[in-house]
Amino acid sequence: MVRLCRRYWSVVLPVLGAAVLAVSWGHELDPGPAVLVGAMLIGAVLAAVHHAETVAHRVGEPFGSLILAVAVTIIEVGLIVTLMVSSPQKSASLARDTVFAAVMITCNGIFGLSLLVGALRRRVAVFNAEGTGAALATVATLATLSLVLPTFTTSEPGPVFSASQLAFAAGASLVLYGVFVMVQTVRHPDDFLPVEGITAADDGHEEPPTRRQALWSLGLLLIALVGVVGLAKVDTPNIEAGIAAAGLPQSAVGVVIALLVLLPETIAAVRAARRDRVQISLNLALGSAMASIGLTIPAIALASIWIAGPLMLGLGATQMVLLALTVVVGALTVVPGRATLLQGCVHLVLFSAFVFLALSP
Repeated sequence: MVRLCRRYWSVVLPVLGAAVLAVSWGHELDPGPAVLVGAMLIGAVLAAVHHAETVAHRVGEPFGSLILAVAVTIIEVGLIVTLMVSSPQKSASLARDTVFAAVMITCNGIFGLSLLVGALRRRVAVFNAEGTGAALATVATLATLSLVLPTFTTSEPGPVFSASQLAFAAGASLVLYGVFVMVQTVRHPDDFLPVEGITAADDGHEEPPTRRQALWSLGLLLIALVGVVGLAKVDTPNIEAGIAAAGLPQSAVGVVIALLVLLPETIAAVRAARRDRVQISLNLALGSAMASIGLTIPAIALASIWIAGPLMLGLGATQMVLLALTVVVGALTVVPGRATLLQGCVHLVLFSAFVFLALSP
């Protein structure tokens, strides 16, 4: 049975997640069952991303990237909306905290870890500065439009957008994300491939799955997504109670969600860096940050029509300092097209500072 689960984990986990959801739905969970539900939630996230990657590989670009990004965004939005519906007043800043955490995790945590692994393997991590710089510039613009400007607008009191401002930010996010996907996959794909002489036709990927495999993955993806959103709903009271019992601020909920959603991307990025594919690792990091803002903000803006309570998107002073430092350091790292251990460690220290200040503001 153990060997079977190891071989078919991507099939077993969605089915088990759906079964656990059916049994636990509508019940208040004790600590033991809550831990089991949390473990199944993590498993469902991993399985969902795995099947999204399989479908994306079969479909090809540019639609493959969109499928993967939309699947991950559904997970993130599902978790955010579930918590916001359960406690609207407590979760007014949850979308902001989650998206900002995703930016810090990807642009410092995954980014720095990829550079560190690449530099340890080859002394110098080499990547394509043109594509990586374009991705970083897009992430910086999206983050500023969606997370920084609400703090300074005056149409509404507090760090919130008015309805028209929120609509503009959502539309601008979709436009920038769509244009970037087109540039990355259609217009200038070579800017986002490793620089060691690899072309778009030979990027180290395996053969695409068969049509039957893709259809199976599509069905299991839908099951996994239902499991993710449902299990998050079931475990919401326990997550909030655990964070409160630990004496952590409410913003820690957003950090937990972002860490959970980005776990598969982190694993994939480290694996790529170990195979001397640092560029692929950086694509995963910045692409995840871009999808987190470019697709999550519009989805949350749409969901806010039906969710009672305010939607706080503006960052505080400490968060804006970390974001500005991340953008500046990221630009200095990207421009040369090569990085050493130092650059990787700098980004990881910035990530550590984010985590520390999120838990101890």
